[in-house]
Amino acid sequence: MGALDSMREFSLLAWLRERRQSRKLILLIVFIALLLDNMLLTVVVPIIPSYLYTMDDEASPTDSGASTATPFPSSSTFQTIVSLYDNSTYQTTSVNLLSTPRPLAPSIATAPAPAPTTANRTNTTGSDCLKGGQQLLNENVKVGLLFASKATVQLLTNPFIGPLTNRIGYQIPMFAGFCIMFLSTIMFAFSKSYTLLFLARSLQGVGSSCSSVAGMGMLASVYTDDEERGNAIGIALGGLAMGVLVGPPFGSVMYDFVGKTAPFLILAVLAVLDGALQLFVLQPSKVEPESQKGTPLLTLMKDPYILIAAGSICFANMGIAMLEPALPIWMMETMCPRKWQLGVAFIPASISYLIGTHIFGIMAHKMGRWLCSLIGMLLVGISILCVPLAKDIYGLILPNFGVGFAIGMVDSSMMPIMGYLVDLRHVSVYGSVYAIADVAFCMGFALGPSAGGAIARSIGFPALMTIIGIIDILFAPLCFFLRSPPAREEKMAILMDSNCSMKTRSYTMQDTSYQMGDDFETESDE
Repeated sequence: MGALDSMREFSLLAWLRERRQSRKLILLIVFIALLLDNMLLTVVVPIIPSYLYTMDDEASPTDSGASTATPFPSSSTFQTIVSLYDNSTYQTTSVNLLSTPRPLAPSIATAPAPAPTTANRTNTTGSDCLKGGQQLLNENVKVGLLFASKATVQLLTNPFIGPLTNRIGYQIPMFAGFCIMFLSTIMFAFSKSYTLLFLARSLQGVGSSCSSVAGMGMLASVYTDDEERGNAIGIALGGLAMGVLVGPPFGSVMYDFVGKTAPFLILAVLAVLDGALQLFVLQPSKVEPESQKGTPLLTLMKDPYILIAAGSICFANMGIAMLEPALPIWMMETMCPRKWQLGVAFIPASISYLIGTHIFGIMAHKMGRWLCSLIGMLLVGISILCVPLAKDIYGLILPNFGVGFAIGMVDSSMMPIMGYLVDLRHVSVYGSVYAIADVAFCMGFALGPSAGGAIARSIGFPALMTIIGIIDILFAPLCFFLRSPPAREEKMAILMDSNCSMKTRSYTMQDTSYQMGDDFETESDE
């Protein structure tokens, strides 16, 4: 048995040694990292609005508690207090109990129970129909700021992570992202105040910056062919899509039937498994700087073609970013859904995003990534405009499906184009350009919830959807400029040098083809 165990151990070590540099294994690691990061990103979407409302309701003055059991005469003005814990609605009066104390008369104490529509517990259908209108409007702002904090911190962190990966490689930032995400998940599980939840969400932004920038840069560096890179990034974005798909329904169901802590503890366990895989494969203790100095971040940010691609990512994702905090609250105001339905409403968008990234990760290269992005931006705008037309949760299926599918088209087109533009117009070092892509993504998720919550409070949810829908439609024509971007003069001189001894790889967009130098052998998929 000892010899058999030794053989098994040897086989496992040999397999890890052989597969450590496999591009497919690196793709798997990036896929899992994006999956868990976006599960944590979206699992809070159905939990936080309801949880904060419950906390605020419990923290409100309770000196009218005596009146909740026995209502005052009908001359008083009745108001409603809702308990999300047991789906019950309580009625109080606006009479000031301190200034006008009123002893309970025996006839009141023995009065028959009111009709079901005005009873102490009016919620006989099990819905979460909230009547505290002003309190719900205030929740728009609080939830929006909390959701935006992650993207804001990630936005501020990205400009540092991109150049850092050029100096020390992708492995260490990738593993640091796992460690920070694990800490953030534990904080979410046990935080019971708005301040701690805000801190946990902000801390997640630092971890997401490390994981997404290092992960995308790593894929761009190992998949050097443009078509292969597009396919690989499409698969990695599938991990993002699956996280977005699983997060809201997973969070809402676990919160409704188990509690707030359970979904975050499960995510923490999955994160530990991902960290162990990174530790064995990536060896994050090694510092592996890039062999050549990358283009400065500011230079890349001045490139108009990179800015157009980044703008597409930003405005497309801003639509779903505005939906995340505002849609559950609008549903609670207008549709009286159950708590688990608040997360299920996002399932069509998540499924269609997964479909879109897989289909157009391959098709976008053939049909033209500029055209794919242009159509996607138009479809995002039209779908967003249709969301407020829904009268119930079933009416949200088609608009949300369109939003997710269109964003999948844009992301699977623009992420590969960022690496393509760097190859074509700058030095082929990818950390900084994917930091810009992540900045664009984060600007959408920072401006969306923060501005969206305030706008929804001021002019209403339908007007908010109209604004972002029109912005997406107006931005779409700019994608035409990405049809055939020119190479920089110094880059073109290298491309046209017939005496160049380096191998070449072809990058094709529409009818324009370029030959790029490559001074290293392409790694085997195995």
